[in-house]
Amino acid sequence: MVQIVWKIGIKKNKVNLIIVAQDSSERTKEKFNKLSEEYKIPIICIGQIQELSKAIGKENKAILGIEEINLSKEIQKINNGGEIIG
Repeated sequence: MVQIVWKIGIKKNKVNLIIVAQDSSERTKEKFNKLSEEYKIPIICIGQIQELSKAIGKENKAILGIEEINLSKEIQKINNGGEIIG
């Protein structure tokens, strides 16, 4: 179910950044790397499933899709060693 929703969001160009937890399965990482390449969406692998889940108030979420373009740019900037927000 979640994978279907992800594919729809990605195909409709709603997702501007994909975040994959470092401890997600290799299968999950491969799947989202392929989607990232196919739809030219940036992807970063950072954090643990528990951390990502807590950040959004959910449980057991290994993948986050950032739809807001400015937020996605800031996350990428920080991930690449840029400024910290605020």
